[in-house]
Amino acid sequence: QCFEYLYSRYILREVTAKVKEQTGKTRKTRRIFFMKKVALHNLGCKVNAYETEAMQEMLEHAGYEIVPFQEGADIYVINTCTVTNIADRKSRQMLHRARKMNPDAVVVAAGCYVQAQAEKQVIDPCIDIVLGNNKKQDLLTALQAYEEAHGDLREVIDINHTKEYENLHLTKQGEHTRAYIKVQDGCNQFCSYCIIPYARGRVRSRAKEDVVAEVTDLAKNGYQEVVLTGIHLSSYGIDFENEDNLLSLIRAVHEIEGIKRIRLGSLEPRIITEEFVQAIAALPKMCPHFHLSLQSGCNETLKRMNRRYTSEEFYEKCEILRKYFEKPALTTDVIVGFPQETEEEFETTYEFLEKDLLL
Repeated sequence: QCFEYLYSRYILREVTAKVKEQTGKTRKTRRIFFMKKVALHNLGCKVNAYETEAMQEMLEHAGYEIVPFQEGADIYVINTCTVTNIADRKSRQMLHRARKMNPDAVVVAAGCYVQAQAEKQVIDPCIDIVLGNNKKQDLLTALQAYEEAHGDLREVIDINHTKEYENLHLTKQGEHTRAYIKVQDGCNQFCSYCIIPYARGRVRSRAKEDVVAEVTDLAKNGYQEVVLTGIHLSSYGIDFENEDNLLSLIRAVHEIEGIKRIRLGSLEPRIITEEFVQAIAALPKMCPHFHLSLQSGCNETLKRMNRRYTSEEFYEKCEILRKYFEKPALTTDVIVGFPQETEEEFETTYEFLEKDLLL
């Protein structure tokens, strides 16, 4: 090992000198010859976390060594987030931290932040490779192309005009018994406060057969619980020409041997119907935990948010869940301080939560 290290250093020095003699540049050469240690960092939602683990598995299969996100890596991959201005700031901070930890490393920026920035034609100069959404599956080819081109690489598609689902696949995850499964991407809702439809594009669903295959592999590797997740999970299947939908997907996963528990990611309240809840309540593996996004308990605020339900309808959905599940765990999100929200509207939300939901 010592001989191999010294020999590699000798080759690097010789090639660097040759390139410097011909071009006057050395930095790119260093990046090319030592590209085996990769550090990954994830920002944002469970979908991002899934995609980061999928990229890590691709790198491992290709022979790269995965190392902690600290000094010493040859490649840094940051899966960015843009859901809030704080997420933007954290994305920039992590990109600059990677460059500072190793000025000669290759810095790869993937995901929502760089997708949104590409639309504005603004890319941070500390980034070497940009992989927008629906391009993370091309990480290995992007690294190869970067090496061959000796220059920065931009792989960003017009996410708002693609119908293609980026089919990543995992056989293992960081957690020992629970696995998050991405089954859907994109959103058609266009809530007035949300950038995600512009960063993630329109609804694209993963084929049911691909989901079943991945969950089957994970079950064989000892995973007993799966969480079906997506950018707008309730929209699963609306882009299919067949009749597959979220309910049929849940039923298919329920039949997989070795899976003992099924959970769902965040749900749009409107998917909660008598028919849907009665059907999933009949599945023994279904966990009675549901996250319904409320955002506000005031109808006027909901209207400004472009949320397509009222607080009364939200309450009805909670009651349907309570009807078919004994003491279900219900969680939600609430935005306070929304533009033009008055003190009275805030109090309306507070009272709605206190009196109607916190039973």
